[in-house]
Amino acid sequence: MEQRELGKSGLRIAPLVFGGNVFGWTADERTSFDLLDRFVDAGLNAIDTADVYSVWVDGHQGGESEAIIGRWMKARGERNRVVLATKVGMDMGGGRTGLKAAWIAEEVEASLRRLQTDHIDLYFAHQDDLDTPLEETLEAFARLVQAGKVRAIGASNYEAPRLAEALELSAKNRWPRYEVLQPHYNLYDRMAYEVALEEVATEAGLGVVTYYSLARGFLTGKYRSEADLSKSVRGQALASNFEERGLRVLAALDEVAAETGGSPAQVALAWLMARPSITAPIASATSLAQLDELIGAVHLRLGADVLERLDHASMPKLLEESERIIVNE
Repeated sequence: MEQRELGKSGLRIAPLVFGGNVFGWTADERTSFDLLDRFVDAGLNAIDTADVYSVWVDGHQGGESEAIIGRWMKARGERNRVVLATKVGMDMGGGRTGLKAAWIAEEVEASLRRLQTDHIDLYFAHQDDLDTPLEETLEAFARLVQAGKVRAIGASNYEAPRLAEALELSAKNRWPRYEVLQPHYNLYDRMAYEVALEEVATEAGLGVVTYYSLARGFLTGKYRSEADLSKSVRGQALASNFEERGLRVLAALDEVAAETGGSPAQVALAWLMARPSITAPIASATSLAQLDELIGAVHLRLGADVLERLDHASMPKLLEESERIIVNE
């Protein structure tokens, strides 16, 4: 299996990351174990989770996904085969939120207990905390790296200026820097990453792992019209995607899938894997059949002409206009 450098972290991962948000939510523990077994048996090694998964479920407190992964690693003895990423910073209720040093120090210990491990390979700030100085957050992460509890750190849901500022502060103070960016990015949702974040990540040599890589299921071909949105708990969030460009993207995916023998989901993931600035997309599955389909994307190679067609079909007007301005300058 191909292995890619994750920025300058020293970590190497396969081109697909398993999204652990489903563990303990839409995948029960037995199913989660089966999915993780299949994933690592296929030669893949990166698992992404967060402390907040799945606090939104009635009766959950957060940490359910981490706990299932921890029990799986203990039962299977797989800790050394996986690159484990988790996160801190989202609102877990009861004042458990943010990136203040005290909360990071407390919550990393809780994550380590749930994961039943002595270290986290990649620890993300799950979202920026404008109420906490970047210096406080970065120094707190630096202490974790120094203590050996965390191997590398990353940033998710940061705006480009704040990410750039964080990188500058780390360099100035000789702290470990954010080595990995986790942005919302896929074939349909391109603006937020490509307009500014991509340039910061590329210039700094960061690893980039994308979330919502299949646009909450929109790019799987499962939803063909607004009438299909009742097919899943997340379907209603996709109503705005059924406009001219969204339908054009679906048509392009169907066309390329027919030509390559892949599925729309595989094509969408392969497009991400082929992007020069992307290390790997994150994707979730709740059944072995779904997971096998995702794994198939790793082996799908898209030619330059196909990538260009997908780029053209999915290009937002504002992004196209900004690129035209840059070219003209």
